Amino acid sequence: MRNLWNFWSAAITDKQIEEIIKIAEQYPVKDAQISKDSKANSDVRVSKVRWLTGNKPINDLLWSYVQEGNRESFGFEVTPYSNVQYTEYLGSEGGHYDWHVDVHWNQDLAYDRKLSLTVQLSDSSEYEGGDFEFREAQQLPKEAKKKGTVLIFPSYLQHRVAPITSGTRRSLVAWFEGPRWK
Repeated sequence: MRNLWNFWSAAITDKQIEEIIKIAEQYPVKDAQISKDSKANSDVRVSKVRWLTGNKPINDLLWSYVQEGNRESFGFEVTPYSNVQYTEYLGSEGGHYDWHVDVHWNQDLAYDRKLSLTVQLSDSSEYEGGDFEFREAQQLPKEAKKKGTVLIFPSYLQHRVAPITSGTRRSLVAWFEGPRWK
């Protein structure tokens, strides 16, 4: 049986996480936007983001997990190119991202997002709430909240980040593309 998601608990080291955060903080911070209308919508999403464009070491690190997870569970045709986003959900702002999918079905592009990946950069003791949840798939085990955990799943699965009630949840998110779904 194929998995609907794969994860590696605490796979990214504290040293790697510190380096990722240091790199991310060099990029400009923005309020998160909703892609279909390219503006902020606090009913759907409240978070701060930084786009880590062109960072080959981070992309290569994430690609290694995509290759392994894709080989084990999905078998999708994907490329090593990705968009990488550093995200902060702040409890003081009611940070969250309501139910959504990562595929942009109505865009007329040659490629679709096929695999989504998230890395837990915060220790679960640093925030309350903020669980990553799937709507139509088995929920993640508790160890998936461990700092350094890598999660990969098909971009068409509906998911959310539940509201943060206190503290800050940091994550790294990437989307890997391939030829349009057929």
